[in-house]
Parts: sequence; C-alpha cells; structure tokens
Amino acid sequence: MSAYEELIRMLSRLETEQINQNTINIDRLSPLEIATKINAEDRTVAGVVEGQLPQIARAAEVFAETIRKGGRVFYIGAGTSGRLGVLDAAECPPTFGTDPGRIVGVISGGYETLVLSREGVEDREDEAVADLKEHKLSGRDFVIGLAASRRTPYTLAGLRFAKSIGCTTAFVICNRWDPRKSERHNPDIVIQLPVGPEVITGSTRMKSGTAQKLTLNTISTTAMVLLGKTYGNLMVDLQARSDKLAARSRKILMDLFDMPLDVANRLLEQSEGSVKLAIAMFKLGCDAEAARRELDRVGGFISKLEEGSE
Repeated sequence: MSAYEELIRMLSRLETEQINQNTINIDRLSPLEIATKINAEDRTVAGVVEGQLPQIARAAEVFAETIRKGGRVFYIGAGTSGRLGVLDAAECPPTFGTDPGRIVGVISGGYETLVLSREGVEDREDEAVADLKEHKLSGRDFVIGLAASRRTPYTLAGLRFAKSIGCTTAFVICNRWDPRKSERHNPDIVIQLPVGPEVITGSTRMKSGTAQKLTLNTISTTAMVLLGKTYGNLMVDLQARSDKLAARSRKILMDLFDMPLDVANRLLEQSEGSVKLAIAMFKLGCDAEAARRELDRVGGFISKLEEGSE
C-alpha cells in the first residue's frame, strides 16, 4: 500500500473529512442562504464544547498549577490549530499581565506561517522536537497539542517528546480519540471536540477552528481566574499599554468605588499603573508597599483580602 493510499484511508475515518449533507448544494444558493447554512452549522459547536467541560476544566487546573509552580505552558500545532495557539498565548500578557515567556505558542514552520500558510511543514516531526528544545522544554512545563484531525505528525511528535521528558500533556482534537490505536503516546488529558463534517469538506478552519478557539479561551481564562488575575469579572492584572487599556484601568476603579477620574489617576500613579494594587490600597487604606505585602500574603486574590478582614 502506498503512502497516499494509507493517508486516504486514515482521512476517510475522520468525521471532519466526511461530506456534510446539509451543505451539499451550497454552490447553488444565494449569499444569504450560504451564510444561513454556515451559521446553522456554527450553532452546533458550543454544544460540542460543552460536552468536554470536565476535561477542559482539568486542563485549566493543570495550566494554573503549572504557572503557580514556576513552569510554563506551551501550545503546539500546525496550520489553523497552531495559529490559534499562538493567538491565545499572545493575548494573555495584555489581558492578565502574564510574563510572555510563561505562555508560549509554537507553530510548525515558525511565526512566518502565521501570515502565509505552508501546509507541508505539518509533516516534519523532527522540527517539533527541535522547536521545543529551542525553548528548553522541561518536565515542569505543560504542553497542549492542537490538531483538528488528531493525526498531525508535527503535533504528535511534539506531544511524544514532551511526555518523554516528564511534561504533563493535553491534546485538543476535533475528531474522536481511540487510545487503543495510539501506539506511542497517550496524552494525560484528551479534549475531543467531534464537530462533524465541515461546511466545506475538510476545511477545518471553520467549525473545528471555532471549537478550538472556544476551548482555548475557556482553558486560559479559567486558569487566570484560578491564579487571582481577576476581581469578580474585572481584569485587574491587565497591562495598560494602549489608550484603551489605560482608560479601562481608570474605569474599573471609578465603577468599583464610585470615585472621580482624578482620584483614579492618583491611585494608579501611586501603584505604578497596577489596577490590582490600586484596589488593594483603596480597600485597605494603605500605601503601595503595605498593599503589596497583603496581596502577596493572600496569593494575589483581592477577594481574599476581604475575607481576611471579616
């Protein structure tokens, strides 16, 4: 059997490669009808993600614990999956004030493939290992593999290497996983998102990409909440590196304490721009140094400051 024959057989077993009977006549429809068909398929995705919430929560728990203990979290993938991993990693520092070196997206072919697709690079298993070694991956790290098809050689090789050096691993896929057919690696956490046939056969940037984006948002956001990066649902560890985020920092203080802008400005100046520290200072009626000590004592959770004062 040729390599292509084997690959065709493998693809034929993937739900994302099947023909979607709901969109089989899509090329004969009006623009509104096409958009309606796509939207109808997209509406099914949230339910698929819901079915994996226990596994998603477990991944978020490991994510938070890894960061808490000084380890790093890596997303690794190819194509759309790899881009989504890089995107989620890139959005954590401005939103939650994380160190960019602690949450890292690794994509096959390097960062240039973020803007220009190079599909062949997904087959290069040795490059996955080289890419992770370049980051000095260690057993303290958590590696999340992303592959809509579950078979991407680059991603699987990265997960195998990570597992071999003692990393905890997770695998986010958009087909079903059969551990009996995995000869060399079974991840610690498998998040199966069987979205079914795509609107355009095999175009996993669609429902599969949406499912992965929802899942990564949920994992990282849950982890950040567990790390005390929010106060209620406010992003109090944000980094005000744009006018919008600087304004949001002030709005958070003004909304929380019904204070005027000049007071919010003064608090943020005293806290060197830290919204969390400014809140603690105001709540405790103390200076930045004392507020910082109290936050350290409660692991950075503003809500625990309140519990300690009762």
